[in-house]
Amino acid sequence: MPIQKDKVYQFASLSDYKLKQRILIRLADLTFYFLIKVLGLFTRFEVCGAENLADIKEAGKLPVLSLWHDRVFLGTYFLRDRGMVVMTSKSFDGEYIARFIQRFGFGAIRGSSSRGGVSALTGMVRSMRAGHPMAFTVDGPRGPRYKAKPGPVILAKKTGNPILPFVLEPYRCWTVNSWDKMQFPRPFTSALAIFGKPIYVDQNADQAEISRKLSELQRSLDDLTEQGKAWSGRKD
Repeated sequence: MPIQKDKVYQFASLSDYKLKQRILIRLADLTFYFLIKVLGLFTRFEVCGAENLADIKEAGKLPVLSLWHDRVFLGTYFLRDRGMVVMTSKSFDGEYIARFIQRFGFGAIRGSSSRGGVSALTGMVRSMRAGHPMAFTVDGPRGPRYKAKPGPVILAKKTGNPILPFVLEPYRCWTVNSWDKMQFPRPFTSALAIFGKPIYVDQNADQAEISRKLSELQRSLDDLTEQGKAWSGRKD
């Protein structure tokens, strides 16, 4: 059954969760929403490669935007209100994440690389055919850090829409002691948003070609990351 045009942008029911979990989901949702909004409001953005996104639109295509997991919070603010759809896990954490990103104008499809991945990919194909752009955190949800996974390549093959590599580099930030070293921008800092060259995947691509395109995506994201580090002076 095709996804309704606006269903992915609506909060899911919490009826399967216990009362304490429902309360915690709502609290986490609002906490992260306001935190990201405040951090975003106090960040000045510079954009590089905007013509690459424009080229996709002019070609009548939709982007399969791909970024690293550690940039997701500031990325949520920068990419807000563009109608992008993302995949969130079928879990307690995934539910509050889905809710706060939906407050920023994103859609959410439930699934993950380990749970519900096939059904989620089918949902993303249907959603793109309905006219919604996609966004992937390509090394999530558990890493390895900065190692691209094939989800965007498979989605690009199935839909004919190009992958758009994207890196967001804060000039000054805090990092969390987590597998991805999650970044939180410091107040009143700047951030460089870099859109890479679109990567098209032939709809008849075999496994060898998919592997080549995944390597191309990895190289592009690595290059954009180094470009961002050169701009900010960050070493890690």
